Amino acid sequence: MVDYQSLSAEEKFIPRDLSWLAFNERVLAEAAEEGNPLLERLKFVGIFVNNLAEFFMVRVAGLVQLLDTGYNQKNAVGYYPQDLYRQIKERADHLQGKLYALYQGALTAALAINRVSIKAYPELNPEQKKFVRRYFESTLFPIVTPLAVDQGRPFPLLSSKTVAFAVTISREGTIYLAVVPVPRSVPRLVKIPSGAEEYCFILVDEILRHNLEKFFKGYKVQSQASFRILRNSEFSLDEEETADLLDAIENELRKRARGKIVALEIGSEAGDQMREMLCHGLGFNPEYISRVEGPLDLAYVFELIAQVPLPYLQYQQFLPAQRQYGCIFEAIKESVFMQHLPYQSFQPTVDLIAQAARDPDVLAIKMTLYRTGEGSAIINALKEAAENNKQVTVLVEIKARFDEELNIQWVRELEESGCHVMYGLAGMKVHAKMALIVRREEGRIRRYVHMSTGNYNEKTAQVYTDIGYFTCNDDFAQDISDMFNVITGYSLPPPWRRIVSSPYDLRQYFFGLIDKEIEYQQQNGNGLIMAQMNSLEDLRMIEKLYEASGAGVKIYLVVRGICCLIPGVAGMSENIQVKSVVGRFLEHSRIFIFNNNDNARVFLSSADWMRRNLERRIEMLFEIYNDTIKNQLREIVNLYWQDTEKSWFLQPDRSYCRARVDTEPFSAQDYFMNYYSG
Repeated sequence: MVDYQSLSAEEKFIPRDLSWLAFNERVLAEAAEEGNPLLERLKFVGIFVNNLAEFFMVRVAGLVQLLDTGYNQKNAVGYYPQDLYRQIKERADHLQGKLYALYQGALTAALAINRVSIKAYPELNPEQKKFVRRYFESTLFPIVTPLAVDQGRPFPLLSSKTVAFAVTISREGTIYLAVVPVPRSVPRLVKIPSGAEEYCFILVDEILRHNLEKFFKGYKVQSQASFRILRNSEFSLDEEETADLLDAIENELRKRARGKIVALEIGSEAGDQMREMLCHGLGFNPEYISRVEGPLDLAYVFELIAQVPLPYLQYQQFLPAQRQYGCIFEAIKESVFMQHLPYQSFQPTVDLIAQAARDPDVLAIKMTLYRTGEGSAIINALKEAAENNKQVTVLVEIKARFDEELNIQWVRELEESGCHVMYGLAGMKVHAKMALIVRREEGRIRRYVHMSTGNYNEKTAQVYTDIGYFTCNDDFAQDISDMFNVITGYSLPPPWRRIVSSPYDLRQYFFGLIDKEIEYQQQNGNGLIMAQMNSLEDLRMIEKLYEASGAGVKIYLVVRGICCLIPGVAGMSENIQVKSVVGRFLEHSRIFIFNNNDNARVFLSSADWMRRNLERRIEMLFEIYNDTIKNQLREIVNLYWQDTEKSWFLQPDRSYCRARVDTEPFSAQDYFMNYYSG
């Protein structure tokens, strides 16, 4: 038996970035799953591609910065940056190879069976070639600008995720280099004439490739190759020294276009000389090029999905269950209730803010916003509330990665309507999801509270699983009022009644709950922890779980994405099991259950077990006391443990394998869709 205390960090933990790549591989497996409808398989291709791009722009970018400084020390999980980068690059290239083999093989063949195709230029018939020629002349040629590269014109500054052509041209024996960017102002995929019940497309890239010579009159095109760059998109912002956080974030957004290139993908048609010229012009190490056997940036599949209206190639339409009520405040007063997204409608959350905006008895609305989609009814309701002279205070977290521009837009709109808007806290993100409505009722003030595991976003509420909780309990209301005072003003956290928050005391509170399970295990043999979350990365939390496992506590974890814990290792984690569920909906709920000597305590949270959530963010954990809701949440987690259809188990050797099906296959997501619709 292994004494885990004597093990090295490398033996005890899975590096976060390698675990993330394993998660994205599970996403790719959904694209390969023949049981999924064809267009949904393509959607998983697009998700995989976007995930991987963001991974390089953020995580790999940070690693490249370390390498550039010559940093040569092991990280917390025992890896040198050079070794970690090499493993990441090898794994990412392997996954890219699997992606293109799948896309150009089984998926393209399945599309053809269903009369959907993306044509290469030589495959076009005369009518289609005529259409493409006109499209090039009327639309692409006026938009596209070829960019020469010479002594007076340096290699052009291309923004991250740009797809472009590198073109060598010649005149009178002299070779020149030029760059032709693929325009972003038009769709990447162009629908072309086809037969009845056929859907034919061609990529803008393909049109440009066969018309490059038209941009270089008097010159001869010698060679061409497509390429795509990804830049460092992390902020380098000293928030403590920043007088105006909003202006500082806007400045950093402008700098993203000039961030260091962290990935360079080149089409397989590029020869050695072309690759050398590109790397020289971009200042990129040729050792780290990714060679792509197919069209670059397959995220264009989202455009194809939108233009192929074939319901039988998509998931069967699902309508979330609607809760019946007239006045949302009366419904909450009648009984606390939870909202299981996306199986139940997000409408009660929208109604809470919308009715508050119009109710003459509502005096104030306070709310946090982390990610909110375009056309948000909640944003509109908040603006309406301010225009109706309600006291509206909104914390918009403008540092929410890749949503910064949209959140800045919301800040300006909310301020213009009269809302008091906070932009976030220096050095810390506000990730807690909470809303507070202050209402005058029968000569007294009553406060209504909404807390959630997920964002106030109507669009993601249709595809993310999350739990919302509605109450007018005075203790919860006082805690949320105090929490807003902490994040909007100058106030130290008070003794909480019903919630626990980070970065103040959340980690220690979880440790205390785990210690209790160790104690009950030693006394009564019934220590048990069940939890569902997005990611488990905090090393101190993992060590605590190893300690509990060593004491005999049974631990069952549903961790969708990153998991740095290694389960099932004798002497270290033999009492821990970990599974990941990847399916139609993105699993986003954070549910924590502690057996508590057979008197279970059940919690919901905005926080995963990641260091950033426990130390660098304002997060919230809250306990559920209502027996009906407690039982519902326990049943949710139990059903995910019964899932065999979309489950992957993390093995002691750090690999993931699909759940073994010894009985009838069971999908928890399908179960919930049927349960709530019934």
